[in-house]
Amino acid sequence: MERSVQDVIIVGAGMAGLAAAYRLAAAGVRRLTIVEAGEPLGLTSRMGTEAYRNWWPDPAMTRWMNRSIDLLEAIDRRSGGAIGLTRPGYLFVANTPAALDGLVARAEAASAWGLGPLRRHPGAEAYVPASDGIAGCPDGADLLLGDALRGRFPFLGPAATAGLHVRRCGFVSALGLGTWLLDQARAMGATLRRGRVCAVEQRGGRVSGVRLESGERIAAGVVIAAVGPHLRDFARLLDLELDVRCELHGKVTVFDAPEVLPTGAPLTIWNEPVRLEWSAEEAAALAADPRRRGWLGELPPGVHLRRRGRDVQIIWTFERELIERPTWPPPFDPGLREVLIRGAAAMLPAMRGRFGRGEEAALDGGYYCKAADNRPLVGPLAVEGAYVLGALSGFGIMGSQAAAELLAAQLVGGRPEVDPAVADPRRLNAPGFAARAAAEAGSGQL
Repeated sequence: MERSVQDVIIVGAGMAGLAAAYRLAAAGVRRLTIVEAGEPLGLTSRMGTEAYRNWWPDPAMTRWMNRSIDLLEAIDRRSGGAIGLTRPGYLFVANTPAALDGLVARAEAASAWGLGPLRRHPGAEAYVPASDGIAGCPDGADLLLGDALRGRFPFLGPAATAGLHVRRCGFVSALGLGTWLLDQARAMGATLRRGRVCAVEQRGGRVSGVRLESGERIAAGVVIAAVGPHLRDFARLLDLELDVRCELHGKVTVFDAPEVLPTGAPLTIWNEPVRLEWSAEEAAALAADPRRRGWLGELPPGVHLRRRGRDVQIIWTFERELIERPTWPPPFDPGLREVLIRGAAAMLPAMRGRFGRGEEAALDGGYYCKAADNRPLVGPLAVEGAYVLGALSGFGIMGSQAAAELLAAQLVGGRPEVDPAVADPRRLNAPGFAARAAAEAGSGQL
């Protein structure tokens, strides 16, 4: 069956695709179809910490996130708080001079890029606690040392001697945000269709529409790939190669654990390496298992936690193999439940009460789709009428609003608020790109 009723097709109803639908509809595109093989937000958009931050290791991404957070805050106001935006911050915790010096150096650099001022405590300026919602919260970052840290965050253990509280950071409901974006786009004329795209059709050197596995064809002059971890395979439907990889990220939900983190706590990150506590019997079993014996050694920094209701979620990706094609369901080692719980205990002593109870926790997650420089891909591809909105890695929730705004400017005109060069897909094939990406100081991941 031939349908020639749409001008723009967005493939994928994750956060990026829904943000694009909203921005394009608001920009005047009325003949717009979102094609989704499963459920909206059903793949990876709801599988992370649902967090946002303007803490990034380079000026371009700091500006990108500041703009995207501006847009999130505008949606929060317009929706009457329906997206659950809060701003308790991110708290990076350290106990060595080297880790502390690194945090301070990054904060000082980021202040010049738009993070906001760095304040020190104890110091002349009073510390301002976070409040409910986003009103009245400062920007920048607060460095808290010794008693100043533990007095504000008494849930931290004695190993915590310094903390950097980055303030324009917090949480947002992925379901609330995605639902609002979809509802708004539909109200402006967008249509959601269920089906799996199996071909992108071309005529005269440009896209002419898509064909679904059902046999249905939907005609359009613009096709936008917002397919998350399936981006590499989708590009091949256009006979293109996009050099992106997928990285598996899991999270553990410890149920009914209010003693670990209080309500309103920031996302809390241990910025030091970790050696897990194991009994002699447990250590012997791990040593005998080649897949798990690495858990006996020193593991890298980055274990981070958030409170959600009465539960606590733990995220810590210390094994970062990059693959071309994701598999579903994601292949998590069930032992990661215990590993993440024990890793969290390095800074949160209350977590020790959960040792040996990993089977009671939930383990899930998804894939980050990443370019080599861990920056997004937004813009036209080599086939006329084909666009990409992807490689949003671990920042799809927080970064998709700026990405969608940029894409809308490219399609319907207007001045983008972020630098298009940051996300230009052509950079992947530019001379020296791989070497520059490898030399980047930091990836932006926690």
